[in-house]
Amino acid sequence: MSAAIRQPASAIQAVVPAVEPRRAQSRRLQTVLRSLRRDRAAVLGLLLVGLWLGMALAGPLVMRGDPNDQVLSEALIPPIWEAEGVGKHILGTDHLGRDMIVRIVYGARTSLMIGLSAVGLAIVVGSLAGVVAAQWGGLVDEVIMRLADIQLAIPFILLAIAVLAVLGGSLLNMVLVLILAGWVIYARVVRSEVLHLREMEFALAARTIGASQWRIAIRHLLPNVTGLVIVIGTLELANVIILEAALSFLGVGVRPPQVSWGAMLADGRDYLSDAWWIATIPGAVISLTILGVNLVGDWTRDILDPRRRD
Repeated sequence: MSAAIRQPASAIQAVVPAVEPRRAQSRRLQTVLRSLRRDRAAVLGLLLVGLWLGMALAGPLVMRGDPNDQVLSEALIPPIWEAEGVGKHILGTDHLGRDMIVRIVYGARTSLMIGLSAVGLAIVVGSLAGVVAAQWGGLVDEVIMRLADIQLAIPFILLAIAVLAVLGGSLLNMVLVLILAGWVIYARVVRSEVLHLREMEFALAARTIGASQWRIAIRHLLPNVTGLVIVIGTLELANVIILEAALSFLGVGVRPPQVSWGAMLADGRDYLSDAWWIATIPGAVISLTILGVNLVGDWTRDILDPRRRD
């Protein structure tokens, strides 16, 4: 009889731990949905970011044309809504007869690869540098922070032009240059936050029981700055897209056969009066993508910051 009573009790104890995480996930989902109902700008941002990601990931599977295929007999065809537009080229063609919509789609893939790679690696490098500087202090802190100050003192565009002119404008070199520009902000912010967190009770308790510096940093301090780093990374993604487009516009960015929105802008600057769409359409796509990323970044900040919740 007693065994029969213990079995339901143990079953209940096994079920309760599994139910609690589900309830927490359900509450988080409800919080996200409630914030989206209140924030229409966030919905617009998610739609724009979704369009950008869709173009980058699925666009090349749908648009099977070659973005570098030149048909000089079809050069400077206007978009379909213009009088001389044709259905074959919805957004028209450029001065070499290349289809604009195909190039826009492949340019989205370039910006996605460079943007996410540069931001993700800059987060890793900067966060580790910030944690190490705050945890170890002394000479280590001085060296890392002085390197950050030197980095901030050098104009990024001049540094990027010099590096890419020497190494070449490949995707890898572009990502490395953007990491070099982006790690500083994460290092400084994470260092400041960790200096505060390392004096709190949970960090003091970990030191009291003999936890190593690395264990405290990785297991206790880094998880507590993750939300802040994600918010900064979301907002910095827009900046990285702009920088990539600017470098490609200047002619030191990615090179053919890779397609870049910045290079498309550069191609159209000599045709603004006769073929406005060559530069205007890539410029509009860049602007809408940046707008969407910034709106999503603002919404992410509101979601991850408990002080901003109702």
